Amino acid sequence: MRIVEIRETAVPVRSSMRNAVFDFGEMTTSVVAVITDRVVEGRPVVGYAFNGTGRYACGGAMRGRFIPRLLGEAPESLLDEEGFLDPERCLPVLNRREKPGGDAERAWAIGTIETALWDAAAKARREPLWSLLARRYGPGTPGGRVPCYVGGGWYRPGQTVADLQDEMRRHRDAGYVMLKTKVGGMPLDEDRRRIEGVLEIVGGGHNLAVDANGAFDRQRALAYAAMLAPYGLRWFEEPVHPLDLALYAEVCGAYAPAIGTGENLYSLQDVANMIQFGGLRPDRDILQVDPPQAFGLATFARIVAMAEKAGFSRAQIFPHGGNQMSLAVVGGLGLGGCEAYPGVFGAFAGYADDARVEDGWLRLPDRPGIGFEGQAELYALMKDLAA
Repeated sequence: MRIVEIRETAVPVRSSMRNAVFDFGEMTTSVVAVITDRVVEGRPVVGYAFNGTGRYACGGAMRGRFIPRLLGEAPESLLDEEGFLDPERCLPVLNRREKPGGDAERAWAIGTIETALWDAAAKARREPLWSLLARRYGPGTPGGRVPCYVGGGWYRPGQTVADLQDEMRRHRDAGYVMLKTKVGGMPLDEDRRRIEGVLEIVGGGHNLAVDANGAFDRQRALAYAAMLAPYGLRWFEEPVHPLDLALYAEVCGAYAPAIGTGENLYSLQDVANMIQFGGLRPDRDILQVDPPQAFGLATFARIVAMAEKAGFSRAQIFPHGGNQMSLAVVGGLGLGGCEAYPGVFGAFAGYADDARVEDGWLRLPDRPGIGFEGQAELYALMKDLAA
């Protein structure tokens, strides 16, 4: 099995949503196709991935450094003992000649290519990626389904609390139980009204998380922590800048319920530092690293193992990103659950067209690889790239 070509294209996300920090009006994402010489059912195996939402396309770095490195390597050195592409063997090649530190500059360029390699490796075996990951890293997910929650409650122009409640009712009617809403984009008292409006819909704080997207300074973070604590929310996500570990430790010390963080950390060392110096509590807090944005799935598996050694359970790990890449990781590694973005981010928002959420649970797909082929609008973009 050999890589014939790797292609990348930048695609606009086309979203008007806003969180407490920025809007997505200019957002793009990189779509990658890894074309191989392996033929399954009469067609070459092609692995696909995209670099998630919330980070811009990174094709320049891919084309300038990472794709040429991989294509210049001896093909047999990238294979496992069975003759399939091995992303674990590809990763050191992608990282070759990269100076330690500054991981964010390359993490999602490498991670997107690496994730597409996993898609190709699973398709070549004719098995779902979650199944391959379960065999490689374990333990898998008993029952073949995982919890799934909605990352919603975005700020929209002219939105009222009643409008927000209508959105949350739609999510509940679609089968979701746990929901998340944004905070920090309005004054505290207005956000309080939004939260109390959503709590009327979800039936209790254990079914609601809030996300500040790292917007708060010390004063505002502590004010929100004091306001939120009585509600007993599922978690309070990214209250402050992701690298302000001292302030994280202070917020954790002032806020007894769970804190969620990690989507803006891009390496194992970043996450280790957050756990060691950010005041996170292994008995309650939530880790939310985004797999293709953090050097890919093999690195993510090592992050999970490191977090377990620090006392976190796999049930406390919820990968960021509402897409099938995270679904495969949650299903393969037996994690806490995954995130969905119904109605936002266009083709990059969700799961297979035939996926159904029932009482907050999503069944793992049986399509080979990640399963993008079951997501018509997104697969059309990917298929055109590989044509």
